[in-house]
Amino acid sequence: MTRFYRGAFIVWIVLRYGLDELVLSGFPNPLVALLRRVISLGRNLQAPRGQRLREALERLGPIFVKFGQVLSTRRDLMPPDIAEELARLQDRVPPFPSAVAVATIERAFGKKLDDIFAQFEQTPVASASIAQVHFATLKDGREVAVKVLRPNMRPVIDKDLALMRMMAGWLEKLSTDGKRLKPREVVAEFDKYLHDELDLVREASNAAQLRRNMQDLNLVLIPEMHWDWCHTEVMVMERMKGVPINQVQRLREAGVDIPQLARDGVTIFFTQVFRDGFFHADMHPGNIQVSLDPATFGRYISLDFGIVGTLTQFDKEYLAQNFTAFFRRDYKRVAELHIESGWVPASTRVDELEAAIRAVCEPYFDRPLKEISLGMVLMRLFQTSRRFQVEIQPQLVLLQKTLLNIEGLGRDLDPELDLWSTAKPFLEKWMLDQVGPKQFWEQLKAEAPHYAKLLPALPRLLHDYLKHRAHGGPSDTERQLRALLQEQRQTNRLLQNLIYGAGGFALGWWLVHAVPRWWWLWH
Repeated sequence: MTRFYRGAFIVWIVLRYGLDELVLSGFPNPLVALLRRVISLGRNLQAPRGQRLREALERLGPIFVKFGQVLSTRRDLMPPDIAEELARLQDRVPPFPSAVAVATIERAFGKKLDDIFAQFEQTPVASASIAQVHFATLKDGREVAVKVLRPNMRPVIDKDLALMRMMAGWLEKLSTDGKRLKPREVVAEFDKYLHDELDLVREASNAAQLRRNMQDLNLVLIPEMHWDWCHTEVMVMERMKGVPINQVQRLREAGVDIPQLARDGVTIFFTQVFRDGFFHADMHPGNIQVSLDPATFGRYISLDFGIVGTLTQFDKEYLAQNFTAFFRRDYKRVAELHIESGWVPASTRVDELEAAIRAVCEPYFDRPLKEISLGMVLMRLFQTSRRFQVEIQPQLVLLQKTLLNIEGLGRDLDPELDLWSTAKPFLEKWMLDQVGPKQFWEQLKAEAPHYAKLLPALPRLLHDYLKHRAHGGPSDTERQLRALLQEQRQTNRLLQNLIYGAGGFALGWWLVHAVPRWWWLWH
């Protein structure tokens, strides 16, 4: 019943703000007409359509606000008037009362506000869908930003997610694409990330990890967390001072190299994704600033770490190979990777999938970003995927969302940016680092303790093992080998591992002795 009321409320808001005219114009429907007449007393269509859409999303809650934030970065897909209004959702959601924020802080730490801060600004500097931020000064004089969770967020989000799960179930049952699109798994991913946002200690830990990962890149600044003042509902962090990245003219007047800034953004994104497998997944303009401080001039400032994406080593390698093949226009390899990964049925013809991918991607090469829409590319790939029964990968939904954010930012900064040529050298270097001699040497060093324990006993154990196998007697040695290697596999598989291990050691031994001859050439 709760889902029914929530669904009815969504329909009421759509009609109340006249959003039906945006999506149902030209499609007369008796039910829609009846509902319009019923609600006609409350309908106010005098405001511009963009304003009505923004206000409707704000009324519907945080999930819909986030949807509007994503749309606001796609000015190539949205009319300008709508995109401008939706941009207000990035950091100008109506704030909740400051008295509520103060009460939350005092309840979280069990202290009066004056016992925590030397100074606290009652007016929030930013207000978003999940929380709002106040500037303050700690007792020791350090300037900080205080993020406070909106009250009663969990019940609202839970209701919307329950409705989304219900709709996902309908989609799986009623749509021919339902099984392939995995809507329930996608909603489950969305559920996890939204609930992660409701825990500000988790967000603080996300920020700390990104700060460690990015400290040697010298392209992005991430605030330091003050752990003594971090709670699930309150997070106190270093105050960052910068100019919002969407104020391009102001940045240009300050002397920031805007094209370089756009290239740096691509480098940061690909570094986080492919090197670290841990990336900021909410990179709309409200969360990104640029430093004008002389010591860090022109660097990005990242804020709001409630949503981060993670990738496994397999995901990273698979995606890197796909991107690299794509940048080289090796569409056959892209098709082969899709089949090898199991994303498409094994019976799929490589040549047919190759031709389909080429038809989608080839028209967009050698064009500046202003003439490319990744949104349109993804849409055409989506249409192609239906033909080849490509399965949606829920773990990559955040990556796709972030890629669209990056494209939107890049377009605002430098429409002439060549996204492909900027990303290609990075990916090729990453691939070389993964499979080249340097990475092999690092892996060999990491495995050295294991082989150091195994190798002294290997000749005796291998001799005893083969002797027992030849005579068919009991194999205590086999059990010793199993314990030594900590593996639970069949005997023949164990023997293969021993042989491969010995071969690997021999190769490693040769490399160790050969390193002095070629190592410095490599570096």
